Amino acid sequence: MRRLLCNAGAFVFFAAGLFSNGAAAEKLNIVNSSLVMSQSLPSIAHEAGLYRKYNLELQVVYIASSGMVTAAMLGGDAEAALTGGVGILRAFVQGNTDFVFIGSVKNILTHSILSAPQLKRPEDLKGRKIGVTRIGSNSHYFAVQALRRVGLDPIKDVTFIQTGGATENLAALLNGAIDAATMTAPADAQAAARGYRYIIHGRELRIPYAAASFATRRTVIARRQQAIGQFMRAMAEASKILHTDKEFTYKVLAKQWRVTDRKVMDSAYEAEIKALEPRLDLTVDAFKAILDEVAEIDPRAKKVKPDDLIDRRYLDEMEKSGFFDRLWASKR
Repeated sequence: MRRLLCNAGAFVFFAAGLFSNGAAAEKLNIVNSSLVMSQSLPSIAHEAGLYRKYNLELQVVYIASSGMVTAAMLGGDAEAALTGGVGILRAFVQGNTDFVFIGSVKNILTHSILSAPQLKRPEDLKGRKIGVTRIGSNSHYFAVQALRRVGLDPIKDVTFIQTGGATENLAALLNGAIDAATMTAPADAQAAARGYRYIIHGRELRIPYAAASFATRRTVIARRQQAIGQFMRAMAEASKILHTDKEFTYKVLAKQWRVTDRKVMDSAYEAEIKALEPRLDLTVDAFKAILDEVAEIDPRAKKVKPDDLIDRRYLDEMEKSGFFDRLWASKR
């Protein structure tokens, strides 16, 4: 993990050493790739004491790239991840079929493209610089798909600028380094509050995509099936909190985002929550969309089926055992 932190430029998001009933806690290293609401479940679980409840000791590390998350998992630095699907799916197509997705928080893209006020129509983006976190990221994929839908060529008509992350994307727009930026909550609400314009409102497009999914490796499940199961139960309960306890969620997000403006929080939450999966469901269309994208540059993706990427054992167990029903029937 020390090598990961040095080489990947990552930082420890939090670490919780927790024990239950005198038994040694299950230790897991987890990574996530974006400080957005759909990837806030590990933070919510931490603040709500769910790792203690499910007898886990977690170290969660933030790395702003699904490709780097994939590298961390390949190197054995992390047992699981909450991340956009593209990096792991590319690795799978290239032969790393040990990777598998076990749950999802978000199966559609909710990005939007915001621009300086003088740009009024999507066509006005022609010849402009558009900020994305990284080429190949969720934000880049959304921009490509959205531009095509409004009749622009994402290769010929615009220039994509890699900023490195959601916060950097917002900063680049605000300081004029780019003409427009692909954003999701809360950055879009922060930009809008400063007078920037929603020139393409992506939530209305509902583009299928594995935007925030839980991934691990089959060999990890074989060795640590119980630990991964405890982790998924903690995430399921964190999801219930996210959907039902807005005030608690705001406290967690305020720490994660360093945002205290109630209007920004309300705007971000109300826009995003409708797109999130309460019971962490996986959808075939979300993975098919990425496979179709990857197939354009790597024909091997055409031979991969979405079901090859998915293991529903933990979702099925929580459903069949009644865990989900009890969880959603209870009050915090």
